[in-house]
Amino acid sequence: MRLNPHCDQVSRACAQWLASEGHLVEPDVTKYTTILRPGYFVSSCYPDADAFHLQVCADFLGWSWKLDDWLEIERLLHVNDAWRMRDCCTSAYRDPVNFQTERPSGKMCKSYFSRFKKTGGPGCTKRFIHTMDLWFISAAKEAENRVKGHINDVESYIEFRRDLSGCKPCFALIEFACQIDLPDEVVSHPVIMTLEEAANDFISWSNDIFSYNIEQARNSTHNLVAVLIVKQGLDLQGAIDYSAQLCNISLQRFEENRAVLPSWGEEVDKDVAKYVEGLQNWITGTLQWSFESARYFGKDAHIIKQNRIVKLVPKRPL
Repeated sequence: MRLNPHCDQVSRACAQWLASEGHLVEPDVTKYTTILRPGYFVSSCYPDADAFHLQVCADFLGWSWKLDDWLEIERLLHVNDAWRMRDCCTSAYRDPVNFQTERPSGKMCKSYFSRFKKTGGPGCTKRFIHTMDLWFISAAKEAENRVKGHINDVESYIEFRRDLSGCKPCFALIEFACQIDLPDEVVSHPVIMTLEEAANDFISWSNDIFSYNIEQARNSTHNLVAVLIVKQGLDLQGAIDYSAQLCNISLQRFEENRAVLPSWGEEVDKDVAKYVEGLQNWITGTLQWSFESARYFGKDAHIIKQNRIVKLVPKRPL
């Protein structure tokens, strides 16, 4: 596990950007700067990025967390608001200079994506926009599921979670942070696609384990542990153990496919090696952040990391 040397500098700049562009007031200022810590998160996941590229990644991540909050609020109003948010942000991606909007979410898109486009390669840019669209579609679907009280079965949840995790655009940011632009024949190769899926699955399932306490307190069933309890009839510890098995299987898939990476020539192989290392950094970086931030375990994070015991908080009244 490594930490980018620009962490402190970028964390301060990201906090200022979020407060200004996201119109944050307390307690959100504290939530985003000292609990969620987007600067620390990206410093764990992109340890070799320079300050400029790390800043864009931090601002994107802070924006995505703020977007989650906006969507949570707007879901209570109407599911179509999630689709309007998608249209606004997609327009900002297509033309971050000329597109005009009064939505803070769209303005923030214009801010970080105009900087992204300064160095992002055409393939990387296309992949980022496409995978963000997949995220918006899955977020709108999740909103619809919550309104209807629908709970996915295990298989459909696993497929659904791969888009909703947000990992796919963050993997495109690996290319951006490393200042590479992988050829289409690389990113479409089955081995590369399996490496991405394995990393995505590990990050998603471990996150579902870590976040379960918060989710169950909110009566949310959009979590692998909750789905296993409802759909498979497992008890809580059994569902946690099953989720952990899926994490281990994902790591095994990652290692097996990394061992059989094909070659595309010396120069391309160098970029592929950076990208695969970037996927590995995301696996370890998310683990590091999960216990260094107070997001899931509060002030007890280091104790829980040692004893692996989580005390469930009371459920909120329905």
